[in-house]
Amino acid sequence: MEGGAENAVRVEKKDGFAILHLNRPEVRNAISFGLMKRLVEALRELDCDDSISVAVIAGDERAFSGGADVKEMSGQSLASFTKGNPFSVWDELQTIGKPVIAAVEGYALGGGCELAMASDMIVASEDAVFGQPEINLGIMPGAGGTQRLTRAAGKQLAMRYVLTGEHFTAREAEKMGLLSSLVPRGQALAEATRIAKLIASKPRLAVLHAKKAVREAAEGGIMEGIWFERALFYSLFATLDQKEGMDAFLKKRKPDFSGK
Repeated sequence: MEGGAENAVRVEKKDGFAILHLNRPEVRNAISFGLMKRLVEALRELDCDDSISVAVIAGDERAFSGGADVKEMSGQSLASFTKGNPFSVWDELQTIGKPVIAAVEGYALGGGCELAMASDMIVASEDAVFGQPEINLGIMPGAGGTQRLTRAAGKQLAMRYVLTGEHFTAREAEKMGLLSSLVPRGQALAEATRIAKLIASKPRLAVLHAKKAVREAAEGGIMEGIWFERALFYSLFATLDQKEGMDAFLKKRKPDFSGK
């Protein structure tokens, strides 16, 4: 697996649940294609493990995930995305049968925010920071951000945060209905594991069916919107502004967008 991605997710099995630790601390757990592939593989394996009922995804105290791996993303083009469709691995999160809880400390930005929203529950510490800042790179959310944020927060707030790239606090996320729990700093993983243990104590088939029913109520028809979002996302990799935005980010300078 590319880029040492086999070590990008560390799986820790507990009594009835598992913790999937995102393990790229040197880049604030930036989400590469390899990391996502390994994460989905791990979730599939847990789906087939009768000793596990719930999965918890966690980062570290600095970041759940600071966003996509911009260095990797900057080398992509409309042609490479269209041919390879590397974002399709994100769609496989929808096929995981067992509940998935995101334990968020620190930053959950871009792809990190999208990964948290793609989970079944988000437990966040009070100092967590969320956002979809892709607009600052000359692109837009491409892994469900426009769809899930709109469903959770409504059109007005989703427009604000997607179009400005502004961050929002965990307390603001709670008011939007984005979180299942808001806890003191450093307690997100502890609370997520408490909930996981509680779910693991319930009848497994009832949990699986109940998850399906709730997701259908919340996200019925969402894939059509995600595919529309992704087509627009891919198209932006044919623009000069995407090249400029990512180059500026990597070189730590202010971008000079041309609108082309």
